[in-house]
Amino acid sequence: MNLSKTIICPGCNRPLRSKKSIAKRIGPVCERKLEKLKNEPDEDQLKMELKDKK
Repeated sequence: MNLSKTIICPGCNRPLRSKKSIAKRIGPVCERKLEKLKNEPDEDQLKMELKDKK
């Protein structure tokens, strides 16, 4: 009997197959998408610009 637990990608809900993806707990495509989003501000985030005091 095979009792291995299937790990699901939290981004796309697909089962992870490679050892590398299982270790990271995210698929490669979703990982790349997440990396792109890291540097973008949230839509609801406020932006403040400070003026230099001269």
